[in-house]
This record gives sequence, structure tokens and C-alpha cells, in this order.
Amino acid sequence: MLDDTDRRLLRHLQADPGLTNAELSERCGLSAASCWRRIEAMTAQGIILSHEAEIDWAALGYGVEVSLRFTLDKTQPRAFDEFIAAAREVPEVLEIQTFLGRVDLRLLVIARDLPHYQEIYRDRILTLPHIADVEALMHIARVKSDETLPL
Repeated sequence: MLDDTDRRLLRHLQADPGLTNAELSERCGLSAASCWRRIEAMTAQGIILSHEAEIDWAALGYGVEVSLRFTLDKTQPRAFDEFIAAAREVPEVLEIQTFLGRVDLRLLVIARDLPHYQEIYRDRILTLPHIADVEALMHIARVKSDETLPL
């Protein structure tokens, strides 16, 4: 179970993931060794999943983001597995989500521009197996993007 010190560590990590162990320990009033042990313990427990760099796609020339919602032909016994395996091979697919309900899966796809998206859609997306229906939702603006938990 997390104590107040663990929660304080997580709050600071969420606010600034780039903090060094020394900076984090100072902000939380811990020794560097104690801070490191707590972070390692929370990582081992699966509470902290990773330490990643967040990259701005637009700064690298990717200006188009599309959410594609799929309904699969579920008469095929391996439809989900085969679709997911093939979708993982498309480099522009950044995220794959599965759902219960009318929509089976959602893919987040990025492209440099609309002609590039059109190429990806025709040559890679529409060739994915077991598609019964697909709906494209063009991203216009990110209103809120926050993975910070209320700790």
C-alpha cells in the first residue's frame, strides 16, 4: 500500500518526469538513497510503468492525426488476433485499443499530411484483415490530455 511519502513522490514525478533522483529527494524531504529505493519498489510493484520521453509529432513533421474505429468480421475465429498482429506492423499506427460494443477496435494513426494519410489508409489500413466497417475521425484539437492521477 502507498503511504503519504510514496504519493508525494508520485505527485512530483507526474508534475516533472525529468527530475533527477537528487532533485526528487530534495523536493520530497528524503535522502537520495531512500528516494531511489521507494521509486525502485514502486517500479517493481508495477505502479510506475516507465520513464519515457514524450515527443511532439508535429515538430517532426506529422501534422495529421486520425482515429479509426473498426468493426471486424467476427465470423472468423481469429479475426481480432490477425487484425491486431497486422496493425502492429504499420509504423504510423501509434495506438491500438479494443472495445466491447458496436466498435471493436480503435487505431490512432499519424501522417505528415493528407496525401500521406491517404496513402497509408489505402495501402496499409484497408488491407488489414477482417474489416467489416471502418469510420475515420480526423483530429482537430486536443482539448485535454492529462494522465496525472489525483494523488
